[in-house]
Amino acid sequence: MALDQQLLDILACPEDKGPLFYLEDEQALFNPRLKRRYRIEDDIPVMLIDEAESLDENETQRLATKIEAQSIKPTFSA
Repeated sequence: MALDQQLLDILACPEDKGPLFYLEDEQALFNPRLKRRYRIEDDIPVMLIDEAESLDENETQRLATKIEAQSIKPTFSA
């Protein structure tokens, strides 16, 4: 199940307060600036800094390429 658009419109990274990219098929929100991924469990984003997954350069690039190829928009415009 996809996250509600109203929720996506207000979701921001809890650390840098910037927009995120919603990767519906991976059930995750991605912050390319900090190279972090926040998981989504049972349709609830886990937005705790300590729970975020730090990504290596390869995974960051994979997600950036996917975002570009699929024209995924950020949760909001900064």
